[in-house]
Amino acid sequence: MTGGRDLRALFSTNDRTVTAEEAFTNRQAQWALVADALTEHLQRISSPGFDVEDLEAPRKNVLVLHGVGGIGKTTLSRKLEAALADAGQRPPQWGEPGWPAGRILPVRIDLARSAGTDFEQLVLTIRLALAARVGRPLPAFDLALRRYWEATHPGEPIEEYLRRGGLAARFGQSLPDQLQSALGEAAQMLALPGMLGSVVGQVTGALVRALRERRQTVRALAGCARLADLLEAEPDLDALSYYPHLLAWEISRLPDRKRVIPVVLLDTFEDVGDRTRRDLERLIQRVVWLMPNALWVITGRGRLQWADEGLQGQLDFTGPQAWPGLAAADTPYTRSPLPTTSGGRQVLVGDFAPEDCDDYLARRLSRDGQPLIPDDLRTVITSRSHGLPLYLDLSVMRFLEIRRTGRTPTARDFDHDFPALISRTLADLTPDERHVLRSVSLLDAFDLPLATRAAGLAHEAPAMRLIERPFVRENPFGLWPYHLHGLIRSTIQSADDHSDDRWSRSDWQRAAERAFAALGEQWQAGSDRDRLLLVGCLRQGLRLAGTHRLELGWLADAAWAYISDSVWEPIAPPDTGTGDLSGTVTAADILVELLSTLARRQHEHRARTVERLTAVLDTRLLPAGLEEMALYYRAKAYRDTGHSEESRRGYQQVADGNGRLAPAARRGLAHSARLAGDFPTAHAAAQTLGWEGRHHRVLGDLLWLQGEPERAAAAYLAGRTEAEQHGIAGEAAHNQALRALTVAFYDPNQADDEIDLAHQLLASLDLRATTINAAIATLIRDAGDPALDERIQTLRSELDTAGLISMAPALELAAAFHQAVLDDHDALAATVSRLREQTQGGDYAYYIDIVTFMAGLPLPADHTPPRWLDGEQTTRSRWRALVITRQHHLHNHQ
Repeated sequence: MTGGRDLRALFSTNDRTVTAEEAFTNRQAQWALVADALTEHLQRISSPGFDVEDLEAPRKNVLVLHGVGGIGKTTLSRKLEAALADAGQRPPQWGEPGWPAGRILPVRIDLARSAGTDFEQLVLTIRLALAARVGRPLPAFDLALRRYWEATHPGEPIEEYLRRGGLAARFGQSLPDQLQSALGEAAQMLALPGMLGSVVGQVTGALVRALRERRQTVRALAGCARLADLLEAEPDLDALSYYPHLLAWEISRLPDRKRVIPVVLLDTFEDVGDRTRRDLERLIQRVVWLMPNALWVITGRGRLQWADEGLQGQLDFTGPQAWPGLAAADTPYTRSPLPTTSGGRQVLVGDFAPEDCDDYLARRLSRDGQPLIPDDLRTVITSRSHGLPLYLDLSVMRFLEIRRTGRTPTARDFDHDFPALISRTLADLTPDERHVLRSVSLLDAFDLPLATRAAGLAHEAPAMRLIERPFVRENPFGLWPYHLHGLIRSTIQSADDHSDDRWSRSDWQRAAERAFAALGEQWQAGSDRDRLLLVGCLRQGLRLAGTHRLELGWLADAAWAYISDSVWEPIAPPDTGTGDLSGTVTAADILVELLSTLARRQHEHRARTVERLTAVLDTRLLPAGLEEMALYYRAKAYRDTGHSEESRRGYQQVADGNGRLAPAARRGLAHSARLAGDFPTAHAAAQTLGWEGRHHRVLGDLLWLQGEPERAAAAYLAGRTEAEQHGIAGEAAHNQALRALTVAFYDPNQADDEIDLAHQLLASLDLRATTINAAIATLIRDAGDPALDERIQTLRSELDTAGLISMAPALELAAAFHQAVLDDHDALAATVSRLREQTQGGDYAYYIDIVTFMAGLPLPADHTPPRWLDGEQTTRSRWRALVITRQHHLHNHQ
C-alpha cells in the first residue's frame, strides 16, 4: 500500500506523468507483534488484580522495535498510529484487531532532535490527546499541571504555548478550557469564593488541607493517595515527571463510555540522549513506569537498557525484575528472540524480503499505473540493498538523478555505494565505537576479544557497546557470534567516507594487519583439535591477506593443520577458489586456490584437480613448503586418473625434498610399487614408514591382495586406532572403510557392523573415495545376491563421474567375487575383459590374477604375473577358499 505523496521524488523531475508515492511495504510481522502486545496489555489491565497505583509491580507495558538507521522504523511508527486510529488505514493483510473498536487512543511523539520535542511537550501531547478524545477535565492531573504552568511559565498563557508549538493545530484548544473547568470545579467543591476560584495556588492549598483532613467534600479526589503530596511538591520539571501518575489514575476511573487505552508511540528514541547523559531518558522512563495502563511502543536504533542492573542510579527503575520483557535472554549483549506473552519485548526490525524490496521499488515511481523502474533494475537494486529500505530510497533518487541528465539508467549505475548510509550509521556512535566499527567491517564475523584486538584498543567497552547496535547481527551458535549487516559492512569499506574521522588507506591497511594478527593469535591459542576455529580463522585470514596483500605468516601453518585431518571442509566462498588465476594475484589468492582445489576434488573429476594444481604450481608464488603440498596432491590425482609415471615422479620429488609430506610421498611410492605388482618392495617399504607414512594402512593394502583379508583387517584396525589417538578423523574413517571391505570377504555378518561404523565416521567428513570404498564393501558383503548387478553398474557410473579411474579395478574385483560365487563364467569373462582394458598400463594388472584365482581358472597365456609375497599357488588357494566359503554360507542360509 502507499503512504502518501513523496514530495522529494515529485520535485526531482519535470515529468508530470511520473507518479511518486511514499510506498509502505507490509511489515505484517511487526503489526502482529504490536497486536499481540496490545491484546495482552488489555487482558492485564482489565484483570481484578491490576492496580494503577501499584508502584512496585514489574512493568510489562513496553514493546521496543529497534533497528539500523534507514530500516523504516519511523514509517512503521506512523503506520501503526494510523492503523490504530482508523481501521480504514490498516492494510488488509494485517487482519482484524482483537479489541473493541474506538477504545484505543494512539499518541505518536517524535523524539528526534529535529522535531524539537522536550519533556514538557511530551507530557502535554499525551494530555492533549486525551483532551481531544475524552472531552472532559481530568482534575487530579489538571490541577497539578495548572499549578506547574503558572510557576514555570509566569505570564505565558498555555493557549499561546500550544499554538506556537503546533500542538493546538494537531489536537485543538480544548485543554485550556478543561484546565479552567477543573480549577473552577475544585473551588466549588471546596466552597471557595468565586474570585478565589481563579487563583490556582490558593485552590490547591485548600485542596491539600481538605485531603489531609479527609473531608467529605473532596471525596472524589481522595481516592488518589498521592495527590496531596504532588500538589505540595515544588512545581518544577522533576515534579512534572511524576504527574503522569495522576493521569494514569484519572484514566482508570473514566466511565465506560469515555474509557480509552492510550498507546503511546515514542519514535527516534536514540535522540533522547546517550550513555553518559540520561537526564531526559530518566524523566521519560518515569512516565512509562507511572502509567502502567498505557502501552508504550518505542522505536529507535538500539535496545532499551532499562533491564540492565548496571544502570542503577542513572535511572529510577532498572533490572530484569522491573522490566522482565526487556531483559536479554542470556547476557546484556544477547538479543532476545521474538516476543511472547511472557517476555522478549525487544524486537529487531528486520530487513525487507526480496519480494518486498521489489514491491517498494515498483510502487515508489510509476507512470500510467506501471512501474517506472524496470524489472531488471529492480532486481539489481534489490540484490544490492540487503533489504535495507534506506538503500532503496537512495536508489530511487539516483534513478531520477540519472534520468535528469537525459540518460536511461542501466544496471551498472546501481553498482554504487551511498555515503549517506555511513553518516546514518555513524551518527550516534562515539569515536571509539566508530573506530571499532570500521575495524570489524574487515571481518566476516567476530567476538569481543577479536573486535577489540582488531581495533587496537586496550579495553573491550567500545566493542561491548557496539554489539548492542542493531546493525550488528548475532548468531549465538556461531564460532564468532557477531557480524555486521551486509550492506553496512560493504558500504563502510567501499564508499567515499566524508566524516571528520574518516580513515586513510594507511589506516585501513594497519587495521587489516591488526585483524589478521588477531585471527592468528586466536587460532594459535586454541586447542590443536579445534577444527571449527582452524577453518574459521583460515577463511577470514585468507580473505584479509588476499585483499590487503599481506604476507602469509601464520596461514602457512594453518594450511598444514587443515590438510592434516583429511576432512576437507570448503575453505573458500563461492566467488573465489574457482581455478581462474588470471590477473593480479597474491600468495594468499594462490593458497585459497590450493586449499579450495584439495577440498573440491571430492566433487570434481580428478583430471580437473590436476589442471588446477598445475596452475597453482605454475604461478611460483607459494613458498617451498606449500609448493610441496601442491606437488604431493597432484601426484595423488595423477595416480587416481591412471597416470602412474607422472604420479611416481611427483612422489619422488616430494620425498627427495624431505619436507613435511616426505613420509606421505614415500607411502605413495610404496603404493606405486604395489600397483605395479612389486609386492616385496612395497612390503619392505611399509616397515620403514611409521605413523607419518601410515604404515598400518600400507600393510593392510598389501595383505588382502595376498588373499589374507583377516590379517589386512587387523592392520586396518591398528591404523584406525592410531589415527584416533592422533585425532585424525579422515585417516580413521579411511582405515575403517578398508577394514569393512576386507571383513566383507570372509564374514558378511560382521561386515554389517564394520560398514555401519564406517558410515558413522564418514558422516561429518567429505571423503568421496573413502565413501566409495565403503560402498564396495557392501557389494562384497552381498556377493551372491542376484540383484547386485544393478548396484555395481550404478557405482561404475559414479566412478566415471568422479574421475577415480584408479578405483575402477577394485570395483571390478568386487564384481568378480560376486560372479565367482555364482559360478557365472560368462560374466567373469566380461569382467576380465574390462580389467584388461583398465590395467593395460601395467598398474593393477594383478587383479586379473586374483579373478582367475577366485574362479579356479588358469591365467591367460600372455599374462605377466606379479611378485606375490608367498608365491602364486598359496595366493591362489587363499582366494579360491574365500569364494568356496561364501558359497557354503549362502547354501546354509537358503
